Amino acid sequence: MTQPDWNQLRAFLETAQTGSLSAAARKLGLTQPTLSRHVAAIEQALGVTLFERTGQAMVPTDAGLSLLEHARTMGAAAQELVLAASGQSQAVEGLVSVSASDAVAAWLLPPVLRRLREVAPGITVEVVTSNALSDLRRREADIAIRHVRPNQPDLIGRLLYETSAGFYASADWVAQHGHPRTAQQAQGLDFIGADRSGRYLAYLLQHGLPVSEAQFRVLAENSVTAWMLVQQGLGIGVMMDEIARRTPGVVRVLDEVAAVRFPVWLVTHRELRTARRIRMVFDELAEALKPC
Repeated sequence: MTQPDWNQLRAFLETAQTGSLSAAARKLGLTQPTLSRHVAAIEQALGVTLFERTGQAMVPTDAGLSLLEHARTMGAAAQELVLAASGQSQAVEGLVSVSASDAVAAWLLPPVLRRLREVAPGITVEVVTSNALSDLRRREADIAIRHVRPNQPDLIGRLLYETSAGFYASADWVAQHGHPRTAQQAQGLDFIGADRSGRYLAYLLQHGLPVSEAQFRVLAENSVTAWMLVQQGLGIGVMMDEIARRTPGVVRVLDEVAAVRFPVWLVTHRELRTARRIRMVFDELAEALKPC
């Protein structure tokens, strides 16, 4: 097996991170055929297939994902070398993508990003809003705020705290319908639904609420939209307690029903140890998201 050179590794790294040969070629200032030859050469040198070609997309294989972390580390080290040589080794700049659920992105992230702009104005933050788990290994995001513990060995996770979510309705809704407190009092009341598949209904049933499909008169998979519907008096919805406390005009209902408890994890890949911009954003998020 021959040793791949740095040009081949850069071609592999940018192709994996952009997801296409054309985008990687533009970023590196190469022609697409040249970049394609570099990728083919590193695959031949290592004796493995690094990408699955799906139409125009280049998706890393398991072997490619294993190599990706090492290539990122080398890329970050090369960037630090260039900065040091140019006398800019203390500069912190570049793009960092942060994945979070729509509710966290809308209500908890903005104050953190305002603070980050003050301490590191050279960093650009891309907020990836998704209720699914972004795949950090495939570089869908650099950092993710998750509610489950990461189980991939090449990811670094920090448990920030355990939080809770409760059931809420608008003050006007409570004035009109009364203040339900027990699970039995949930019968016949309107709820804001999350989907048409029945998963949310099944979850509420498992949580001890005797509700039926007929009680979901409005559905909204996006939790920001669902929370606005709650505030407009269209029914009962679930929200993280720290967000609900910041929202005027809502009332905790079904307060004798057990709260939904879940962890808040901050997760990144091991490039955190070599990429200063990612490390800074990670540390700022960890500090700012801790409960007061």
